[in-house]
Amino acid sequence: MARILDREVRFAFLIHDVSRLRRVMFDRIVRGLGTSRSQWWVLAFLSRDDGSPQTNLADELDVGKVALGGLIDRLEEAGMVQRRPDPIDRRVKRVFLTKEGRKLVSQNKELDKSVNETTLQGVSEADFEITMRTLERMKVNLLTAMGGATGSDDSESVATGTQAR
Repeated sequence: MARILDREVRFAFLIHDVSRLRRVMFDRIVRGLGTSRSQWWVLAFLSRDDGSPQTNLADELDVGKVALGGLIDRLEEAGMVQRRPDPIDRRVKRVFLTKEGRKLVSQNKELDKSVNETTLQGVSEADFEITMRTLERMKVNLLTAMGGATGSDDSESVATGTQAR
């Protein structure tokens, strides 16, 4: 029993460590572009759903509305996004990418691809496919246990528009 528990603990730490290290690597890269990972997530999501209401962005990115407001303020000051009132409901603020924001999204997609390539060095295509299927199954299991949707899309790939391989 202790051996199984050790393996389960190692598994949880390994998943966490790979995710953390990938984030750290990406942070170091995007910092040089004058942005943060949090700001990048906003830009990446907008690249898939430009003009999204600010409240929807907060929900989709699992960020508080006040925290998101600060991120959007900084992105707007940097000329990456623009808030506009909804044409039907003036209380709703929609967020749009600017030309500069689109350019940064394109650069960051290439950087994300580079991080993925580094992460997957030495991993065979067969191992990669098994890992993807396994992680997708785990995601569905967790979403089902939490009463959520059971789509098998990868949140990061959806947000960034990139595939890991």
